[in-house]
Amino acid sequence: MLGKLASRLWTVLIVLPLAVVLIVFSVANRQSVQISLDPVATDAPWFAVNVPLFVALFAALILGVLIGGIATWFTQGAYRKEARQKKVEATKLARERDVQKEQLNKLSGARALPSPASLR
Repeated sequence: MLGKLASRLWTVLIVLPLAVVLIVFSVANRQSVQISLDPVATDAPWFAVNVPLFVALFAALILGVLIGGIATWFTQGAYRKEARQKKVEATKLARERDVQKEQLNKLSGARALPSPASLR
C-alpha cells in the first residue's frame, strides 16, 4: 500500500510537472532548424536535415542519456565481476557449511558422550 502511494506521489509531484514543461517547450519551439554533419560547407552541406528545434533537442537529450548509461555500465564492470565472484564464493562456502553440519550430525548421533550426571 505504501509503495503504491509513493509511486502515485512521485507521478504527481515530479513526472506530471516535468511532462507539462516538456509539452510547453515543444509547442514554443516548433520552428524548423537545419541539422548538418558537414562543418566545412555551410552553404551546401553533403548531409543536412530540417527538423523542429524541440525534436533536435530531445534527440540530443536521449542520445546523451544513452551514452552516459553505456559509459556507466562499462565503468561498473569491475564491480559486477567482483559481485559475481563473491556470489560464487558464498555459494561454495554455504555448500561447505551444509556438508560440515551433516558430518557433525552424523558424528554426534553415532558416539554420544555420557552426560555428566550419569558418571556419578
